[in-house]
Parts: sequence; C-alpha cells; structure tokens
Amino acid sequence: MANCTLKMNPVAVTGTGALSAAGGNVSDMMQTIYSGRRNPVISQLVRADHAEHYPMFELSPDWVPQNYYDGPESFRCGLLAQTAAHEALMQAQLESNVLESRPVGVCIGTTVGNAMNNESFYREFLNKYFPGTDSIQAYLKSNPADMLADLYHTHGPRQCIANACSSGAVAIGQAAEWINSGFCDIVIAGGADMLCRVIYNGFVSLKVTDIQPCRPFDKDRNGLNLGEGAGIIILESLKSAQSRNVPVIATLCGYGNRCDAYHISAPDPNGTGLELAINDALLQANISPNEIGFINAHGTATLENDKYEGMLFSRMFPHTLFHSTKGYTGHTLGAAGAIEAVITIMTLENQMLASSVGFKTPDPDFQVNPVQQNMPLNEIYGLSNSVAFGGNNSALIFKREQEIV
Repeated sequence: MANCTLKMNPVAVTGTGALSAAGGNVSDMMQTIYSGRRNPVISQLVRADHAEHYPMFELSPDWVPQNYYDGPESFRCGLLAQTAAHEALMQAQLESNVLESRPVGVCIGTTVGNAMNNESFYREFLNKYFPGTDSIQAYLKSNPADMLADLYHTHGPRQCIANACSSGAVAIGQAAEWINSGFCDIVIAGGADMLCRVIYNGFVSLKVTDIQPCRPFDKDRNGLNLGEGAGIIILESLKSAQSRNVPVIATLCGYGNRCDAYHISAPDPNGTGLELAINDALLQANISPNEIGFINAHGTATLENDKYEGMLFSRMFPHTLFHSTKGYTGHTLGAAGAIEAVITIMTLENQMLASSVGFKTPDPDFQVNPVQQNMPLNEIYGLSNSVAFGGNNSALIFKREQEIV
C-alpha cells in the first residue's frame, strides 16, 4: 500500500471556488446545502435508451459561462474547472502579475475529463467513414490542468490526476506536497468532471444507480446519482500568504493516500485502506481521532461503500458528527473530493454542519448515523474522505483559520 511519507507543514487555503448542482458558486452552494434543498433531474445532456430514467445532478446552463479560454474551444469539463478557478483566484487576490511572475503550480483531478466526447468519432469510424482528426486534436488539448496553466500563464509544475473518484482529493494532497517540498509556494488545486453518456451507462450497468434521489447511509439506500461540477482551492505556503497580506481561510494540515487494491470497484470490507489513509493524515496533523470535529464522508449511497464507511466510523469515530453532501451535489466523480474539500472548509468557517439529506432509517450494520439536521459546531478540525475504484482511498484534514498562529 503506497503512501506519501513526507511530513506536512500546514499549508494555507487562501481561496475557494466551486460549482455543482447545489449552486454556481461557493456561497450559493452552501446556502442550498444548509437549506436542505436538492433537485436531481432527468438530464438534458445525457440520453440513453434504458427502461428506467436515472436522475442526475446536472448544472443549470446559466452557471456554465462563455469560454474563458483564449485558444481552441474548451470542452465542458475545462470550463467548469476554469469557472471554479476564477472564483478561487479572485478570493485569493491572485492577479496576473503574480501568477505569471512566480512558480505557481496547477494540479487538477478528473475521471471523465474532456476525453469522453468521442462517440461521434467512433460512430463514424465504425461506419467506415473517415471522421477526420478534430476529435483527436481536441482530446490532445483537453487536459484540464494544462488548460488552467495556459489560461493563467503559470510557470510552475502542472499535473492532471486520474485516480478515479478520489482524484480531486489526491490533487489537493499532491499540491500540498509540492509546497512542502519547495517546488512552488502557490498551487491552483482541485478537481472537475462533467456528465457523460459513457460514464452514465457504465454506472447503470454496474447496477449502482438509484431511480430516486440518493439516500446516503440509509438502510434502504439503493445507489448513487451522478453529478457534475468543479471544486478549486488555492493552496499557499503560510510565508507566501503572509508576504501577500491576504486572509487565510483555513489550513490543510494532514493528507493520507492509500491503495488497498482489494477489487477493481468494490471497497475492502474491513475498511483497511481508508483507515490507513486517515491515520496517515492524523499523523501529519499531529492530532488524535477524537480531535476531529466532523467528517464529510464519501457517502455515495451505494450498499457497500456506505457499509464500509459506517463500520469504520463506528470503530474509529464513534462519537464524531458526520454527513454526506452527495445528496445535494450527486456523485461528481473526479471532482467529488475537491468539492467536498471546499464544503469542509466552509463548514469550518461557518461552524455549521449541514444535514445529511436523504437519510431517514438507521442501518443496523453500523452503530453511527449521519446528522439529520443542521448542527452548530465549535470545532477546529474537519476531515474529508474520498474512496475510489481500484481501492484508492484519500483523507484530507483541514484546520479552521481562527487557530492559525
């Protein structure tokens, strides 16, 4: 089981940006989540001839702006990343003179990326037409990390993480490692993903999608709802943030990443990989499990994932508040860990934990339950978990700004 061994110095969060079906920016998203509203729909973008129509958390067209990218037309995933990045950079007060003059890194996680817009190419190819190379050229230019780096003319390291549904979380952890290693002192980090017919059909074929709005951790849960969106955070060394005299929203103080390699899609039923990832993050943060104030669980509403997490929480965090926010955003795949990192940071800032929408009936397989109403907090640390196909498990621990020295 691989894991980073680098000890982490706390890394400042100076900007956040996000869009999901819950809202087109961070403020609107959090307002929707605290209101308990959600609205999965039958997608207008993704069509398939299934007997059942599975609802998805699709973005409002008004929230996907015209292309920011000065060059070839961006695909939807790149636009989502750009939208969230723009919001985060504005909050972090990072203007072009800083982005272009310092070694700013870009690390973005995705699974669908912009690479699944190829159905027309293969359809024409299989029908013995010559489809041309436009799709190939677009694919080669569609890396969302490259898109952001080119858009903002950054000169630091750039990387696209494709680590299934933990991609966004891993990108944030990787970015913190870059800063701790001295590769750069500012990183645009997070994840973005879009709805896609190939992925939709894949999850339907796995029989893990629900025809109703998803019900994380509920005894009667019956699968996930897909979603789309992006989450971006600006990570910065504390020295850099202080030199720029910008507010620090929170710090990332712990990161763990473990692969249990138990199964191509199913989690290890003993929760070994996620437990190790959490323990690594706790070690980096130099805190104990009982200091975690709340947990943003992966909580997909699938039978096995929620059982796996619920049993782990029963054993490791029997008295810690937790919730799943996928009932508001859907499962945004490679963007999920990043969007949930933003939600975790905002929960610390607001000192209010949102209810876990969709949960009603406790599952007897585990002894803990997510919160059923908004809960006021007085906490310092929040944990965000990500679990992915292939046994990829990640954990991020954030510390609220009030405690920064």
